[in-house]
Amino acid sequence: MSNNGSQVDVGGTANQPGSGGGSGGGGTGGSRDGGGSSNGNTGAESDGTATADEECPIVGCRGNYSVVLYPDVTIDDLTSFVPARPSLGGEPAGFGVVGMPTNIIAAASTHTLTGPLLGWDVTVRFRPAGFVFDYGDGSSARTATGGATWASLGLPQFSPTSTSHVYRERGTYTVSLTLQYAADVDFGSGWRPVSGYVNAPAPPYSLEVLEVRTALVERTCAENPSGPGC
Repeated sequence: MSNNGSQVDVGGTANQPGSGGGSGGGGTGGSRDGGGSSNGNTGAESDGTATADEECPIVGCRGNYSVVLYPDVTIDDLTSFVPARPSLGGEPAGFGVVGMPTNIIAAASTHTLTGPLLGWDVTVRFRPAGFVFDYGDGSSARTATGGATWASLGLPQFSPTSTSHVYRERGTYTVSLTLQYAADVDFGSGWRPVSGYVNAPAPPYSLEVLEVRTALVERTCAENPSGPGC
C-alpha cells in the first residue's frame, strides 16, 4: 500500500484455496512422496455418484404399494353359508279364540359363520331383517321384528300386538314363517354389505282355534265337570 498525498494504492496477491503462500505452486494437499501438488487442490475428486439423500429426497420420493381388490359378492354366492333357523310359537300356547287376537311370536338373533368364499377365507354375518308370517287362513304379514309375549309387553291376554292375528272361524291352522336375513361379508378389512336377503324357514306352528260362549252356571267346571260348557 502507498500514499502519495492525493491517493492510496492497495495491492495484493490472490491465492486459490489450498494453495501455499509462496510461488512455485507449492500446494498444501500432500502427495504420496510428501511433495506439494502442483495444482493446489486439496479435496478428493467427485465421481458423479449421488448420495442416498440425493437419490431419494424426502419430498416427492415414490415407494412401492400393494393394492388388494376384493371380489364383489352377491346373495347367490352365499349358498354354502346356511344361517340358523328361527323359532316360532304363540300364545295362548297351542290354541286361539275366534274373533280375538292370537299372539304369534318368532325369535332369531344376529350370528356369524366362517368359511371359504370365492377363494377367500371370510366371515359372514347374518342379521334378522324381516319376518314374513303366513297365518294359515289365507292371510300373511311382514314385520320388522318377531314380536314379544304379552307379559314382556305389559299387556293383558288377548291384546293386539304387532304380530298377532285374529281368526274368524274355528279350526286347526298351521302358521309358517320365513325369516329374511340381511348379510355382511368380512374379508379381514371390515364388513361389506351384500344386497338382498337369505331366507330361513322356521318349523311350522299348529294351533286350534276355538269358539268361546258365555253361560250363567251355578257352579264352576271344577265343581261340576258335567255342567254346561264343561
